[in-house]
Amino acid sequence: MRERTARIAGSVALAALFVLPLAVLALQAVADSWSAPGVLPDNLGTRGFDVALRSGRAGEALANSIVIALATTVVALVIAWPAARAIGMRFQPPPTVFVVALALPLLMPSYLAGFGLTEWFIRLGIDGTLVGVVLSHVTFALPYAVLILISGFGRELNSLEEMAAASGVGPLERLRWVTLPSLRPTLAIAALLAFLVSWSQYGTSLAIGGGLPTLPVAMLPFVRTDPQVAAAMAILFLAPCVVALAVVARSARSPL
Repeated sequence: MRERTARIAGSVALAALFVLPLAVLALQAVADSWSAPGVLPDNLGTRGFDVALRSGRAGEALANSIVIALATTVVALVIAWPAARAIGMRFQPPPTVFVVALALPLLMPSYLAGFGLTEWFIRLGIDGTLVGVVLSHVTFALPYAVLILISGFGRELNSLEEMAAASGVGPLERLRWVTLPSLRPTLAIAALLAFLVSWSQYGTSLAIGGGLPTLPVAMLPFVRTDPQVAAAMAILFLAPCVVALAVVARSARSPL
């Protein structure tokens, strides 16, 4: 009985650590006026969301961020798949040199990477465009996608594919019935990480995007000047992340 009570208390405490900060954020977003040292707001309203969607360009920034994050996820997975398969099928676990080489872009500040890419993107005519921002985000999302997918490719999958091939199953059927079901959880996690990395990018979006608004870029100026608008934008920022997490969790469990 005591052990069960302790588990319940621990679960409640852990849930509170996640819920309470979000509750304060939601309260800040609807607090039209909140005078210190008051514990609760003086007046509630929707000014934060109104300003965010009107003057803060949150609607346009939200749409751009979703398109960029989805495109980055697709491009990163398409590039990461053959690379992870080549490494994972031959080395399991991969040598340290591969891991270090893949992680090198992650050691660079995002704005510095964006600043370095800006000159070349201007020459290519893609600076300040969705294509340019997506390619800059792939720089950071790709290492995560490769490192996660490598763990899914190994001897077990290779054996299953060889058995299917020996049974006369064609390449597309092997992909459909053997490879994808085996990699479904790994692929879902890689997609989620790629999406979240792109979604939260600020430095490269600012350096490459220029006047193209994304939600992190649009939100930052309000953090110091108007906390209510910043809180409203933060809620808009969190919503797609929660949806992406729910979709990935469901797809990782459900059959293809």
